[in-house]
Amino acid sequence: MAMTDIQQKDATQQQLFRLLPSVNELLLVSVCQALQSKYTREVVLTACRAAVAVLREEVSSGIHTEASLQKCVDELPKTISDHLVLGMRYSLRPVINATGVILHTNLGRAPLSDAALRHVVEIARDYCNLEFDLDNGLRSRRDDHVEALVLRVLAEDIGGTGENIKRGVVIVNNCAAATLLALNSIAEKSEVIISRGELVEIGGGFRVPEIMKKSGAVMIEVGTTNRTRLADYERALGPNTALLLRVHQSNFSIEGFAERPLLGELITLSKRSTTPVFEDLGTGLIGSLEQVGICGEPSLRQSLASGVDLVAASGDKLLGGPQCGILVGRIDLIQRIRKNPLLRAFRVDKLTYAALEATLLAYLAEDDGSIPTQRMLSIPSEELMRRCRDVVDCTRSANLVLEVVPVASLVGGGTAPKASLPSYAISLRHASLNAAQLIDTMRKLDPPVIGRIADDLVLLDLRTVPPRFDAELASMLQTL
Repeated sequence: MAMTDIQQKDATQQQLFRLLPSVNELLLVSVCQALQSKYTREVVLTACRAAVAVLREEVSSGIHTEASLQKCVDELPKTISDHLVLGMRYSLRPVINATGVILHTNLGRAPLSDAALRHVVEIARDYCNLEFDLDNGLRSRRDDHVEALVLRVLAEDIGGTGENIKRGVVIVNNCAAATLLALNSIAEKSEVIISRGELVEIGGGFRVPEIMKKSGAVMIEVGTTNRTRLADYERALGPNTALLLRVHQSNFSIEGFAERPLLGELITLSKRSTTPVFEDLGTGLIGSLEQVGICGEPSLRQSLASGVDLVAASGDKLLGGPQCGILVGRIDLIQRIRKNPLLRAFRVDKLTYAALEATLLAYLAEDDGSIPTQRMLSIPSEELMRRCRDVVDCTRSANLVLEVVPVASLVGGGTAPKASLPSYAISLRHASLNAAQLIDTMRKLDPPVIGRIADDLVLLDLRTVPPRFDAELASMLQTL
């Protein structure tokens, strides 16, 4: 009697199931035996069970023939080994940033200097005096390790207004936290006046109106998207006004029929009305970018010299240090912030202080060239062109066509939105892969290489690639 189709299918499936090895059989294979000397038997056993379970599910789904299943069975030991290697691999990995974006938020923003890395390791390895005063043996504030350094780095222009203002410093985990903490400490249930042209959204969906609402402050919008005048602030002032807020337009620019008060004008109004000015500067720029051809980017020194009462900035942007939020301002405002219970939730750890301390000391020593971000900003385009040519000359590949092309690098990280730096890149065209496929393949290299696509070409901008990677980059390109 002939079998039905269903019976035939069941018989075939049962025959395929019989091809699957038992877990005990797998454990006796030489590859799995070797794995047990590197991992525990329980870890290898779990991996074997998982691998067999995957094949069993595939057989049940009807996707295998006898030939295709036998091939998978033969490759099971390698599959198990690869699974274990990948499972024990760090998720957070170094990459080669060849995008030309110096402060690339998705790639970790500012790389740390060698001095910062050494100090982080030194502090991480053993105990340290994080909240312990070595002079008197009493508990101390963790901000003490960097407060004096921050003020010394900024002292060049502080007091430019002729006033002797005592200032303090608070360090939190990022600039958004600094803004939230400051608003909550100084303006909870009170009014904060801000221009509509500064109600910005930055990466990750951070919106100024939402952070103000969460802080408990009452937002008073003045002006329009493109034009806000000093008189708009004056009309909005009232008995419940706690702050005048100025936010850096970090990732966009308004051109044409646009206007907003000069910072000095806002400060004059602040003094006349005894309402503090709080500036969310963001970038963490200490001095000036004019030496690299970028004009108009505000700095911490300029803000404080102008008389801003409180300023917030990022540590991992143009400052070139670790991720943190830096609040610098009048001591009475800083003391109010220090009393806020939220400060404990936003505080940073010893490793952040170590990296920040080393970064600030580089500025004090006038050795900011040792800070990778500052160094990348100042690399001459001619040097980048030479490096690109050297990499191209060292790359021998039948699949790739390589050329050296002029490009524009970006500062990135929500800074200098209109600015670019003349640079050079290596353009890549593959014989069988399109640009999207090629860039995807490069992300799977070790270390991954992250480039960008323009005009159906993959571009590798060496401004953001340390020279020590040039030879390795040429070697990896030859494998594509």
